[in-house]
Amino acid sequence: MVNDQLSDFLTRLRNAGLARLTKVDVLNCKMNRKVSEILTREGYIKGAKEVAGADRPTLRIYLKYEGSDLRKPVIQGLKRVSKPGLRNYVQVTQIDPVMNGFGLGIVSTSRGVLTDREARQLGVGGEYLCSVW
Repeated sequence: MVNDQLSDFLTRLRNAGLARLTKVDVLNCKMNRKVSEILTREGYIKGAKEVAGADRPTLRIYLKYEGSDLRKPVIQGLKRVSKPGLRNYVQVTQIDPVMNGFGLGIVSTSRGVLTDREARQLGVGGEYLCSVW
């Protein structure tokens, strides 16, 4: 049993990128779906789809690589910021760009799960979930 589904999701993405896999299966929960939608929209992964027929709900993530020879994954790094033991809540003024704007921060707000840019634009803060670069 996994207690922190988002950390498990990020770890599976990180390991699949290091192993040069084209797809990886993760637990299908609402938070993982929202984060995968953001990663798809921002161009970090090719896409995600729900897989039926498994003994547990599964979400299949298709990874994206730079170049045609699968040398370098688009996702270079993932960091879980807010953890179950120590939640990290930020105000809109405390949301800094990741890697000087080249990365992506994901924030859970009262308006849903948003990127750091969207949260700053809407003027909302929330729980800073993770950083991707």
